[in-house]
Amino acid sequence: MKIHEYQAQELMRNFGIPVLDFEISDSMKSGITAADQLFSSGKKKLVIKAQVHAGGRGKAGGIAVVKNLIEAEKALDRILGMRLVNRQTGPEGKLVRKVMIVDGDTGIERELYAGIVLDRDRERPVILASAEGGVDIEETAASNPDAIATVAVDPFPGLLMFQIRYLTEKLGLTGDAARSASRVFKGLYDMFIKLDCSQAEINPLVLTHDGNLVALDAKVNLDESAFFRHPDLKELRDTHEESELEVWASENSLNYVKLDGNIGCMVNGAGLAMATMDTISLHGGMPANFLDVGGGANRETVTEAFKILLADKSVEAVLVNIFGGIVRCDRVADGIIQAAKDVHMDRPLVVRLAGTNAVEGMELLKKSGLSLKTADSLDEAAKCAVKLAIGG
Repeated sequence: MKIHEYQAQELMRNFGIPVLDFEISDSMKSGITAADQLFSSGKKKLVIKAQVHAGGRGKAGGIAVVKNLIEAEKALDRILGMRLVNRQTGPEGKLVRKVMIVDGDTGIERELYAGIVLDRDRERPVILASAEGGVDIEETAASNPDAIATVAVDPFPGLLMFQIRYLTEKLGLTGDAARSASRVFKGLYDMFIKLDCSQAEINPLVLTHDGNLVALDAKVNLDESAFFRHPDLKELRDTHEESELEVWASENSLNYVKLDGNIGCMVNGAGLAMATMDTISLHGGMPANFLDVGGGANRETVTEAFKILLADKSVEAVLVNIFGGIVRCDRVADGIIQAAKDVHMDRPLVVRLAGTNAVEGMELLKKSGLSLKTADSLDEAAKCAVKLAIGG
């Protein structure tokens, strides 16, 4: 789950990582009040930052530096309510509902980068550090991979001092700056492990003129599968930042991800979903989504799944691919039949059932009178769906 920058900075503050003073506002009135309070406290410059789940906000006009209340008011009026558009948001953009008003008088000497990701090959967290902060780390990795230092951390002993020293040396830090960096790396790693993060990033991590490090920007992604250990972190979710269909699916315990194709996919199991999408692509089609109804598929879940698929206007055909294990195929077939009565099925439907009670399930579908195609294999089903999606 993605969270906003200000939420990420609050989490980092809790783990001893220095962050700047800031206020959050969702209206002109509260924004002007917050800016006035910060200026009155002695701040000479403020930065007003759009809070959306996307990077590249500065280039898209979502960040403004202001030096007085009049400039702050103009920036708030422009940014609050704007639709921020860049390559991360897509052409539809993201509506800015909140802004972060931050102390901008930081005295920056250098911009660095620090982050942690999960390395699935090495099966452990990997810390990334670079002296080239303030730009996309992907660009640095592509243009100058030697500029990125990496440390794979064994979770059993955790982050060790010699690893921290290696990272600080790679950043070219000594003295107070190196000690400050040590605290940042330790805090970042502790947060990553204790909060079950899937990604944590500070870009830029700035070195100030007085030798301290401060997180100027922050990005944190949380593992939703671990929320049973962190019920409080669920409250950080902002459904405004998610697609309407993805929110709808999550409210019905369905796993759904919107994609760019035109063939809607309904499956049970993530592995089967990947195989289904790959087979569609193999035959020249493009999946419109990843939708996993799970092992407890029934009439209600299948009905909601069809509603979600058909609500996507880009879907030209629907492929249902179910492997009966925990769930029986005849029960899924009954769900499809009942769902077709409850939902206006106005697009071609292809169904492939295999596994427990697959024969009984296919027989139910054939006798249902529904306008659908059945297939005995995934390959046959994918070919049929691709053909129907282009009007065949």
